[in-house]
Amino acid sequence: MNKGSIFAKLPSVDKVLSNYKIEGLLNNYPRQLVIESIREVIELKRQEIINLDEDNLNLFNIEEEILINDIIHSTKSKFQLSIKRVINGTGIVIHTNLGRSKLSPKVQEELIQIGFGYSNLEYNLSKGKRGSRYDHLVDIIKRLTGAEDVLIVNNNAAAVLLVLNTIAKDGEVIVSRGELVEVGGSFRISRIMELGSGKLVEVGSTNKTHIEDYKEAISEETKAIMKVHTSNYRILGFTESVGIDELKEQGEFKDIPIIEDLGSGVFVDLSKYGLSYEPTVIDSIKNGADIVTFSGDKMLGGPQAGIIVGKKEYIEKMKKNQLTRALRVDKMTIAALEATLRMYLNEDDAIKNIPTLRMITCSIDELERKSEILLDRIMSLNIDAEVGKEKGMSQVGGGSMPLEKLDTYIITIKPNKFSVSYLEKRLRNSESHIIGRINEDKYMLDIRTIEEDEFDFIIKELKHIFN
Repeated sequence: MNKGSIFAKLPSVDKVLSNYKIEGLLNNYPRQLVIESIREVIELKRQEIINLDEDNLNLFNIEEEILINDIIHSTKSKFQLSIKRVINGTGIVIHTNLGRSKLSPKVQEELIQIGFGYSNLEYNLSKGKRGSRYDHLVDIIKRLTGAEDVLIVNNNAAAVLLVLNTIAKDGEVIVSRGELVEVGGSFRISRIMELGSGKLVEVGSTNKTHIEDYKEAISEETKAIMKVHTSNYRILGFTESVGIDELKEQGEFKDIPIIEDLGSGVFVDLSKYGLSYEPTVIDSIKNGADIVTFSGDKMLGGPQAGIIVGKKEYIEKMKKNQLTRALRVDKMTIAALEATLRMYLNEDDAIKNIPTLRMITCSIDELERKSEILLDRIMSLNIDAEVGKEKGMSQVGGGSMPLEKLDTYIITIKPNKFSVSYLEKRLRNSESHIIGRINEDKYMLDIRTIEEDEFDFIIKELKHIFN
């Protein structure tokens, strides 16, 4: 047999189109997409033939059933959304690459109603006239934080940008050197401040800033003092910083607004649940911050948003800033955020029903119970691998609580007949898109970030791969 005779066995596009399975495919997918997949699969086979060694010519076979299945798989893959649901087995609760915080299932039905129907987004039902999209969130956030007013934009970087552009444009903003953080994607707080048209005035040193440093930096151009919570790193050892309460006590700063960027933003004192203390939004307001900004999709456990709370006089000016329209949020964000915030009216409900808080505060006993269930189900498959359970460490993630390590349980799988990296790739690219990690030549699934209703998908994919 020569290559020419093998090439002759490759079917034409028209012949493939006449296959009954492909005819069924055409009923559900665009014709052009199917033809594109047919041509690609045939071309891949053609390249395989070209690369064949002469010694292997007789071993090569073109099986029509496999060819058709490859075309079906290719077509379905092309038609799927690029963004897909994944199973997070990494143990990183707020995983920036995997969409940060999960929304609570409790908000799902309400989101569907808002998304697939008309809504009173900018319509005041009681007055029968035009309203503001921001009114839907004002009352509940004021109730939860004690702030005078509220404004929501599309993320926390936008919140900082809007605040500075409104309050400190063409003026100076004093900030400690130790608080000039860089967040994900190489975005630096100093650059965001510059975009806000404020001139950055650095005071103190990396590890120590004193109240006198702030006083010495004040000038006629000073428009604001900014505090930035270092939520994604810690400076340890010989350190000193100045709190908002101390700044507010100084007569020199009486007429200067103090802005605090909390970054992650917490509504619940997590030290009650055995974690390190993180300053809450309520604490910042009580300490005297005039404006506080934070994210909606980190520790809060809601959708991506930048939340601005504080003094009404400043937020009213922000609402009139032309940037606000460019940075505004849509109806889905508003609905998801309001539904999430509603759970905070009862702290127990928030801890129980908001996935981020539930995962972070989950007890080690509960994690062991879950791990035993998944381990038993994997063991019952009798797969050709070493399967076990061991203790490990999870992370909060999302640039939050950088020193916090959470005790957890991990399911480990070490295949006997193929590599761990092959198993990782197959699970990652499976229909369920299971994301785990590899350590010490073992595939690892951290039980903390896996829901029990996702166990079925893990079992299905492992059974498929090993069989």
